[in-house]
Formats: sequence, C-alpha cells, structure tokens
Amino acid sequence: MLSLVGIAIVAAGFAARLNPLLVAVAAAFGTGLAAGMGVLEIVSAFGRLFNGNRYICLVYLFLPLIGLLERLGIQVQAQRLIGGLKAATVGRTYLVFFVLRQVLAALGAKDLSGHAQMVRPVLAPMGEAVAAETLGRPLAPEERTLVRAHAAAAENIALFFSEDIFVAIGSVILIKGYLAANGIEVSPLDVSVWAIPTALVAVVVHGARLLLLDRRLMAAKGGRS
Repeated sequence: MLSLVGIAIVAAGFAARLNPLLVAVAAAFGTGLAAGMGVLEIVSAFGRLFNGNRYICLVYLFLPLIGLLERLGIQVQAQRLIGGLKAATVGRTYLVFFVLRQVLAALGAKDLSGHAQMVRPVLAPMGEAVAAETLGRPLAPEERTLVRAHAAAAENIALFFSEDIFVAIGSVILIKGYLAANGIEVSPLDVSVWAIPTALVAVVVHGARLLLLDRRLMAAKGGRS
C-alpha cells in the first residue's frame, strides 16, 4: 500500500498548483522509495523509460507546423467554412467531431487528432464562429471560454471512452494485467468488446451536454436582445 504514496503526492502537488513536471518526478521518486528501490534504480528507470518511449517526442515536430498553419490563417478559414453552414450549431458541430473522434480512436487512429493539432487551431475557432453567428454578436469573454472548454471536452471524452475498443493498445494490456493479478482471467478482446457499451453511453451523455450548450447560448441571446 505504501507504493500508492505517489498518488497522494500527485493530488497534493496539483492542489497546491505546483509545477506539474516537478510533481510527477516527486511522485515517481516517492513511489520508488516506498517500493524499496534505491535512488540509482529510480534514475535508471527514468532513463530506460525515456529511451524506450522517445518516439513520443516526435509530437514536438508538429508544433512548428501548427504555428505556421495558424499564421497562414487556418483559424480564419475554419470559421469561414463553418459559418456558411446554415444548420450548424456549436453543439451539433462538436457532436459530429465527437462521433468521428470515437470512430477513429476505435480503429486505432487515436493520434490523428489532439488539442495541439485539432482543437486549438480548428475545432475551437469553428465553434466560436458558429456561436457568434447564433448570438448575432461577438462573444463575451465568458462565452468564448465556455465554447473553448466544450471543444476540449469533446476531444478528451471521445478519446478516453473509445480508445480501449482498439484491442492493440497499451491500456487494454494494462487492464488485462491488473485483472490477471487479481485472479480474473480475460482476453484483450473481451476488454475491447466491453468498452463498446461505455463508448455508446458516452455519446448519449455528452451528446446531451452539447445540445444543452446550444440551448444555453440561445438563452444568452434572448437575455441580451
């Protein structure tokens, strides 16, 4: 049980708004020391894991590309595109993205979207354009924050509740290993199949939240007209 001290360190560090990197390192050291590892073993584990997962650093290659696209007007083009669709609303736009994100993640293409590549440069500006069209005026700061937050939520929730449908993913292996350690034998395919109902429920629940966002914006339009 002492090995779970890392969770407490993470919770306390984030509650105190400390640097996330320092909190993660402290949690790793706390867990390692509680598990009986020496300092050199912990540092060695850091190096080994970094070397084994160095491909993750490839994401930094996309950042200059995203910056260049923003400079060339990708946000303006996204706003112009979605603004021309008469039936579009913020909730419907985000719901379509939500479903597509789930389908792609279920097929194993979970890295085709993300906050840096899709939400900030494309999805959020599209939502802001539709919201402004709905309200018939520029968005107030709190309305802009609300629309952006729902864009980020659509990405997070869609990915979280659908990535386990793809059987060849690390989280499925983690679930299988945890269950096996507690005497419950399941196959990765079983985990994948049982992730489908959860993903469908996520569509219904979050879809309702997105449609309620449309009603909230319409209420704001009526309140300020």
